[in-house]
This record gives sequence, structure tokens and C-alpha cells, in this order.
Amino acid sequence: MVDSFVEGDSKDINMQIAAANRYSTYAGVFVKDEQRAKRLTQKSLDFALNANCLADESRCGLKTMEFKKFETIIEKYEKEDIESLFILGSSWAGWIQSRRGDWNAAADLARVTKIMNHALKLDDRYQQGQIHLYLGVLNTLLPPALGGKPEIGKNHFEKAIEIAQGKNLMAKVLYAEKYARLVFNQELHDELLNQVLKTEPQLRGFTLTNMLAHEQAKALLISGEDYF
Repeated sequence: MVDSFVEGDSKDINMQIAAANRYSTYAGVFVKDEQRAKRLTQKSLDFALNANCLADESRCGLKTMEFKKFETIIEKYEKEDIESLFILGSSWAGWIQSRRGDWNAAADLARVTKIMNHALKLDDRYQQGQIHLYLGVLNTLLPPALGGKPEIGKNHFEKAIEIAQGKNLMAKVLYAEKYARLVFNQELHDELLNQVLKTEPQLRGFTLTNMLAHEQAKALLISGEDYF
């Protein structure tokens, strides 16, 4: 349905943003098949890049332009641009996540981190801390020896939990999965996941995400027995 709306008006920036958001969310939450996830996140990223290009022609080619020029353009985004900037960053992060082990994809981490750090400057409380949550994941994708920054990621996870007042249970699940496992902290890992399972998932604005967080917390506790 979203594809048909975009096809009907390919110049509609808001529809391109909506399409990018829906493809990214669906692929990240519901799709387990690796190849299908790659296809869906590619569509999401394409929509996000198109939306930003339509809004300002200087933003065309963000994926391939020289990094210094890329940084200069991202720095020009203002607060009213935060939705398109955030969707670009989140779609790009999902694109990278679906290509784990692909070093060409991992090379784009610097671009996504730049996008999210600038979005953070514009509004660090956007979508109840979602920018912090993405930066938490981005900084814990790789071990320190390969350029990962787990302690910076830890700070972002904690800030995301604080801003959402503990209502976004997925923040604790990702904190456990991405940070606690990376640094082999089983005590923190199990504590976070047990907190999730003890919390009522039906909270306004977070129910679906929290139900999924409960499922993932159970699975992580079971697999953690072998992991640690």
C-alpha cells in the first residue's frame, strides 16, 4: 500500500519518509530471513535518501559523496529537519545491521554516527530518547579492538532509559544484548532482562515494542546460559 502511494506521487517527501520508516521498522522487528531483510532495508534506505534529496538537492548523493563534504552537509540540518535526518540515520543503521559481516557496509558506520550525533545536538529527547538508543547500538556493534566504543554506547543506553522513564523496555533488552554481552558482564545482562520481564508491557505508546521486548528477553536469558 505504501509503495502504491509513493508511486502515485514520487515527489511527496512525507510519503517517502513514511515508507522509509515502515520498511525499516518491519524489517528490524519481524523479518528473520537474512536475504529478505537486506532487500527491505535497501528499500528503506533508498526511500530515506530520496526524501532528503527531494528536500534539498545539496543532499543528493549522501551515500557516496566524499566524507568531508558529507559532514558539512549534515551540519547544515536544522531542528525542523530532524524527522528526515532521524529517519535517514535509522534506516541506514538498519541497512548496516542486516549486513553484519560485510565490511563495506560497516564502513558506513561513520556516516550514520555523524547523522545521529548531529540529530542529538538538535533534540536529544526526540521520540523519547530514540536517538540515544541508536547511538548505543552503533557504538557497540564492534569490539573495542575493531573500533567499537562500548562505554560510550553504555552511556547512551542509560540515557535512553532515563528519557523514556523506563517505559521503553526494548532499551533494556538492547543494553543487555549489545553492551553487556560485548563486555561479558553476565550480572548486568541478567539484571536488565529480569527487570524487563518483571515490568508490565502494556504501557501507552510502547505496548507492541514492549511485548516484543519480553519475548526477546526470555530468549536472551536462555541463550545467555551458553554465551557466558
